[in-house]
Amino acid sequence: MFDDDDQARFNVVVNLEEQYSIWPESRPLPPGWREEGKAGTRQACLDYIGEVWTDMRPLSLRRWINEQSSKS
Repeated sequence: MFDDDDQARFNVVVNLEEQYSIWPESRPLPPGWREEGKAGTRQACLDYIGEVWTDMRPLSLRRWINEQSSKS
């Protein structure tokens, strides 16, 4: 799906559930995604995601867990 060229440029994108991905700079973003502000090679973007996406649970699940724990 994505260009395997090591020089291809990507954007780090995030959706409403705070899930991260990469997307080719040359393509329009799919609905529900926004640019995170980091761009670069595929590997640079994946390295960035590895640093910042420390909790892979969707935002809605994290909120639900917090609500449940505050009821206790």
